[in-house]
Amino acid sequence: QVQLVESGGGLVQVGDSLRLSCASPERTFSNYIMGWFRQAPGKDREFVASINKRGEYPYYADSVKGRFTISKDNAKRTVYLQMNSLKPEDTAVYYCVADPVGGATYLYWGQGTQVTVSP
Repeated sequence: QVQLVESGGGLVQVGDSLRLSCASPERTFSNYIMGWFRQAPGKDREFVASINKRGEYPYYADSVKGRFTISKDNAKRTVYLQMNSLKPEDTAVYYCVADPVGGATYLYWGQGTQVTVSP
């Protein structure tokens, strides 16, 4: 089991920014495609963003494109999600995920961190 620990969630207002972090002690962290998902109350879990093993080629859901930025620091074994211009519809539990095999096979999930955007 790969350990992923998210942090940085909280309560903010519309238009504010927040940065989520996901740290892992795994020595194989640099081998993983990393991503973020989120789940709002009463809704299905949805893809937010992903980035390749080397921290290149970020990919975003249309709903966050232009507002969120994913980055990966293999030296620190951490992936980040910078969230700007937050909206109430961004309110959700955000999960860090790791794909060790490619093809969006997110086998490993963190415990989640709550982000609440107040109108």
